[in-house]
Amino acid sequence: MTGAVAARFSRSLLPDGSQVIGCAEPLGEHPPTLAHSLRYWAEATPGAVLAAERDGDGWRELTYGEAAAGAASLGQALLDRGLGPAAPLMVLSGNSLNHLLLTLACYLTGVPVVPTSVAYSLRATDHARLRAISGLVRPSLVYAEDGGRFGAALAAVDAPAVVGDDLPRLLATVPTAAVERAFTALTPDTTAKILFTSGSTGMPKGVVNTHGMLSANQQMLRQIWPFLADRPPVLTDWLPWNHTFGANHNLHLALTNGGSLYVDDGSPRPGEFDRTVEALTSVPPTICVNVPAGYAQLAQRFTADPGLAARVLSRIDMILYAGADLPDELRARLREIARSATGRDVPVVSSWGSTETGPAATSTYGGADRGIGVPLPGTEIKLAPVAGRLEIRVRGASVTPGYLGAEFADAVDEDGFYRSGDAVRIADESGDPRRGVVFDGRIAEDFKLDSGTWVVSGRLRNRLLSGAGILSDAVLVGDNRSYVTAIAWTHPERVREIIGDSQDDDTVAAVLSHLAAVLTDLNQGMGASARVERLVVTTAPPDIDAGEVTDKGQLNRSAVLRRRAELVDLLYADEPDRTRIAVADRLQRVRKWNSEHSAKL
Repeated sequence: MTGAVAARFSRSLLPDGSQVIGCAEPLGEHPPTLAHSLRYWAEATPGAVLAAERDGDGWRELTYGEAAAGAASLGQALLDRGLGPAAPLMVLSGNSLNHLLLTLACYLTGVPVVPTSVAYSLRATDHARLRAISGLVRPSLVYAEDGGRFGAALAAVDAPAVVGDDLPRLLATVPTAAVERAFTALTPDTTAKILFTSGSTGMPKGVVNTHGMLSANQQMLRQIWPFLADRPPVLTDWLPWNHTFGANHNLHLALTNGGSLYVDDGSPRPGEFDRTVEALTSVPPTICVNVPAGYAQLAQRFTADPGLAARVLSRIDMILYAGADLPDELRARLREIARSATGRDVPVVSSWGSTETGPAATSTYGGADRGIGVPLPGTEIKLAPVAGRLEIRVRGASVTPGYLGAEFADAVDEDGFYRSGDAVRIADESGDPRRGVVFDGRIAEDFKLDSGTWVVSGRLRNRLLSGAGILSDAVLVGDNRSYVTAIAWTHPERVREIIGDSQDDDTVAAVLSHLAAVLTDLNQGMGASARVERLVVTTAPPDIDAGEVTDKGQLNRSAVLRRRAELVDLLYADEPDRTRIAVADRLQRVRKWNSEHSAKL
């Protein structure tokens, strides 16, 4: 590691074996609230585009001047309806200009905005999570873009409702001095929004997001990415505004830097990615933001069509990923694609954080180029030994003051660091974390075998998914058992690529034979904690109402194991009933699966 990198980051060792890493660069001055950023850019560049959404073959654009005026009118309308610091607005629908205008109105007048997952409204059948969130938040008003599609969800929320058709009338409201009084009353401690965690390891928690923590986080990013001062960023982005990556990182990156966010109505999900490619082609970004699953698909498209890569990357400053680890091969591939398309080296940057940290807490910058990087200016991370792992903890200006209606003290350690529950490992062979740390899964998902040996669940699961090629996801099983097994789901498109289109018994047998061979390779030379001895393929999709899967598509391991306890028992039977479940194991004792299930592979 170079001396320059070491000098930029402090390091201290604590008696319990923890290490605290900090950035030597102090946090610079920044606006006290996000509303101040809106007003600044509305005065400085009123005609610049803040955001846009798809409108036929083109875009409907919203300028900073229009956004500030619209926020004032809607802010007055909210105040007229009794909304305020203790009377939030709940939003059920996804990213849109109407959603943005209401959010900015809340920022301007001190009304907490509570964006919720569209899946809780449209994919759920009993709206249990929506009711739970509503009961905790107690909104004074609820908004949905389409009153028809969201009718059942609106009925589940105990609050007056407004829909997209109401916005023109509300935008005609004339602001009074009440809006200015509300703006003047804003402080860094004012709640800007309440974001709910995904619930991958439990029920979603309402995280209080203050103006101060969100504004501070954007200042941290400006300090590590000085090119933001050279030209306002342009993002063409699909990431949803009910999660911190899309809502706080990306949207505020545009808002606080005079930039533009073009709302991509596609996503990496099957059947939706063509829309993303169309959006990126129409509005090439200066900062490309996505999750690894999105970049994997982009890399395929770029490789097949170098002209597409040249168009999309024509003005690129940086390629940024977060939300999951990016395989080394894909990172190298993206760099090569960008170099071929632009004739220069384009940074491929990672970042890590959480809803509780505003979100960005670490990034790769300043010569620290490994894994998820190092702490941002104004932030410290602690690497704390927990159950043989290193948990990453965060202290700094962008950390939440707490949860809504829930105790926060247990989420903070004795030194004031937020306990993330995420594990990391030190990237540098010397053991010095100032070159960067590598994400290493969720500690809560780890478990012990009956021998007392810990199974690092995330690491083994990633090996299984990577080796299998045809699995969309899996949950590892083995708490207090003598060996590890797995419940898994197949990815239909990947099955067709590897096995073929046929859905007969022979194809099912081929799938299981393939998985059995995968387990044999996976387990070669490994100890019990790094082996998967048996795997069951299930066709029943994870149930969002039962809490098995989050709106982000992440599995909740404990909920899956509770709901599928019978599968767990069958996995550990001396001889599983293979007429009822599809099982592959390392001994390759594969039998045909019955047609009822095989048709759903």
